[in-house]
Amino acid sequence: MKKLINDPADYVDEMLDGLCLAHPGLRRVGDDRRAIVHSVAMRPGKVGVVSGGGSGHLPLFTGYVGPGLLDACAIGNVFEGPTINSCQDAIAAADRGAGVLCLFGNYGGDRMNFEMASEFAALEGVETRTVLGTDDIASARPAEGHKRRGVAGLIFAYKVAGAMAEAGGDLDAVASIAQKVVDRTRTIGVALSSCQIPGAAGPNFTIADDEIEFGMGIHGEPGIWRHKIRPADELVDEMIAMLLAERPAGVSRVAVLVNSLGSTPFEELFILYRRAAQQLDAAGLTIVRPLIGPYVTSMEMGGASISLCFLDDEIEGLLAAPADCPFWKVG
Repeated sequence: MKKLINDPADYVDEMLDGLCLAHPGLRRVGDDRRAIVHSVAMRPGKVGVVSGGGSGHLPLFTGYVGPGLLDACAIGNVFEGPTINSCQDAIAAADRGAGVLCLFGNYGGDRMNFEMASEFAALEGVETRTVLGTDDIASARPAEGHKRRGVAGLIFAYKVAGAMAEAGGDLDAVASIAQKVVDRTRTIGVALSSCQIPGAAGPNFTIADDEIEFGMGIHGEPGIWRHKIRPADELVDEMIAMLLAERPAGVSRVAVLVNSLGSTPFEELFILYRRAAQQLDAAGLTIVRPLIGPYVTSMEMGGASISLCFLDDEIEGLLAAPADCPFWKVG
């Protein structure tokens, strides 16, 4: 695969330099400059909201640093979790005396390094909480929901936790609303083609030109099935059916994200959203604040995911609160 890069070893740092030059509200901090913060000064006494993960998923993770969303983010190499030092730097940058929520996907390396960074933060008198994104329904059965990976639905938790922190909620309140959103968010994806990590000898996985994999993870983790390509409506029907199988009782409103994994164009995303909207309407659900576009990618992977966040009045109000980052503006 052709890539517009220089030395693969410089890929992440050159990307971060370009991101911060294009969006001067962002800046790099820390000894290795692998933590991103926004230049809008946090007020003293505000809870900090921090995330982190590997590069290769923009706008996730660093693209969501901004008022009303993340206060800081630790970033690692492509598809690799951030280092302990970067996690420490992000927590320190977000600390304004009221504690820090660490909100990130459920991946082993990320968990380990944020856990150790939180222990070091505690030695400095900084209180932290951790909430893990676990929205990928293809990665474990409902009975083992704690094992599920965090994928595109994580951005709903970013938005709501950031809004609660801006509204003056304490650390317990910010962590509680983030967990509530995680518990009410589900995602399923389909992959059509692979991606290639800069400097790698070949693609991350192989899939035939006439095949599609249902439920594949954003790093190429195996999905539920692989078959010949099917019409979009058939795929969406299966995706929505699986998502609605875990619909909480009494829910009548839902936020929807139809997400490109990297190379899928807007035209195809709107075809998917068209069918999703039809199916959700038939299920008696009102769509609130739909999102269509590349919100969480996997390099140039072909494919898309659909996320549903099952709403209540509290979550819906926080989703509508003002927020501003390079890739998502609300209000």
